[in-house]
Amino acid sequence: MEKIQVTTPMADSSFNPEFLQAHAELWNLTFSYLKAMALECAIKLGIPNAIHRCGGSASLSELVISIPVPETRKPHLPRLMRFLAAVGVFSLDNPTIDEEVTEKGMGIYRLTPLSRLLVDGSIGGIGGHGSLSPFVLSQTTKYHVSATMNLSDWFMTEDKEVAIEMPFRAAHGTDLWGVMSRDANMNEVFNAGMGSDSRLAINFIISKCGEVFEGISSLVDVGGGTGTTARAIAKAFPHIKCSVLDLPNVIDTITVDGIVEYIAGDMMEQIPPTDAVLLKYILHDWNDEDCVKILKQCRNAIHAQKPGGKVIIIDIVVGSPSKDMFEAQVSFDLLMMVITSGKERDQHEWHKIFMDAGFSHYKTRPVLGFLAITELYP
Repeated sequence: MEKIQVTTPMADSSFNPEFLQAHAELWNLTFSYLKAMALECAIKLGIPNAIHRCGGSASLSELVISIPVPETRKPHLPRLMRFLAAVGVFSLDNPTIDEEVTEKGMGIYRLTPLSRLLVDGSIGGIGGHGSLSPFVLSQTTKYHVSATMNLSDWFMTEDKEVAIEMPFRAAHGTDLWGVMSRDANMNEVFNAGMGSDSRLAINFIISKCGEVFEGISSLVDVGGGTGTTARAIAKAFPHIKCSVLDLPNVIDTITVDGIVEYIAGDMMEQIPPTDAVLLKYILHDWNDEDCVKILKQCRNAIHAQKPGGKVIIIDIVVGSPSKDMFEAQVSFDLLMMVITSGKERDQHEWHKIFMDAGFSHYKTRPVLGFLAITELYP
């Protein structure tokens, strides 16, 4: 009887360490959407705050007691915590080195540098800059997620109308600003998120790049939302009269504080005369043609005041040599493709729109890792 040789799949030479690593990476990438959803869940459950209140580290039993979920959901918390520790949101210490303890997600959970950014400022957030939890929540809304799910369909559909210029509009029938004008909760969540990120960015810029604000006596923060950035500048430099220009649906929700002047308007139509115009996370929302229009309005505003004005731009310049920073930059670029008609630009693309808008020179430097600040002159 002829002997039959059987080759098992695992005996195949193609199943080498490189293949196995690639297979694991493919799984991790496929399920990476779970990271964002688990992070959102952790914030809404108050897990970073709960661990902070326990002194920066907490056992699973302490977390089960302190996290407000129904009794029927508490048995599932260890699995959520194990996942969050595995992806680096928290660290997990297992002093007993018990494999069963590790597998069940038990042990001591500690805040990491990442999760410290999520602790509420009122109870001791990192560096006195407040929590970035509102920013995370503003970018993981149902509107963002459902728009992203339209990405492949959007790529494969030939637009017959200019209106369908982005997956977000294809999913919701309007752009992000249209959604915020009709959904008060989304408007509040988004502006809170932008405010929390602005607080961190502007505090860094004021402390490290304060000379940017020298020689100016007035500043208009275009698209400045609820005024977080403008208030920080006004408090740090009391001689600068700071104003915020934004759409009526934003301005109408703000309580006047006497520190900043709030102006309802449209940057495409007119920007009030000023020494300096601030554009933070604005131009990446728009295509090149619209950016040139906005910058021309900025140029008119600073020319109308007095010679020597400038435009201050806080945005991304794609091309960081750091892998993590570059990933953050191109991730934001993909987000812009999904929710706006704009994009993140590299230095050559920035140069072109600056020159097309009639500016003569500028200087750019990196801040906060993947961001940059540009001073733009007529």
